[in-house]
Amino acid sequence: MKKILFLCHGNICRSPMAEFLFKKLAAEAGRGDDFLIESAATSREEIGNDVYPPAQRCLRAHGVLFTHRRARQVTDADYDEYDLLVIMEEYNRRNLRGLLREDPEGKVRTLLSFAGSDRDVADPWYTNDFETAYADILEGCTALLEQL
Repeated sequence: MKKILFLCHGNICRSPMAEFLFKKLAAEAGRGDDFLIESAATSREEIGNDVYPPAQRCLRAHGVLFTHRRARQVTDADYDEYDLLVIMEEYNRRNLRGLLREDPEGKVRTLLSFAGSDRDVADPWYTNDFETAYADILEGCTALLEQL
């Protein structure tokens, strides 16, 4: 079983969107049991908060099922637990430097790198553009699933 942890700044928008969308894509491909998929934050700002309501609306609009959850911060133990730590932007990598040891196994990758892009998934908390974030997350998750 491949264990994947999606990471973003607060764990209320992009990373839970990626978590639930990847679960849907894997299930539709008949591969849902091949993965353990979760998400976490690189900051402490939203710890305990549920998925941001506009992100919930976006997921619902695209038929992506989600559950209520509480944002949590990534820990050093997560590095050992997960096979991949998938970040939404390079800023997340900088935040991780203070939380995790180095990345000797190359587990930390940006989501869109799986689609051959060096673009970041823009933070809809600031842009208020959840549709663009969703499209980028879909592109990255689809490519990631194809590669695994």
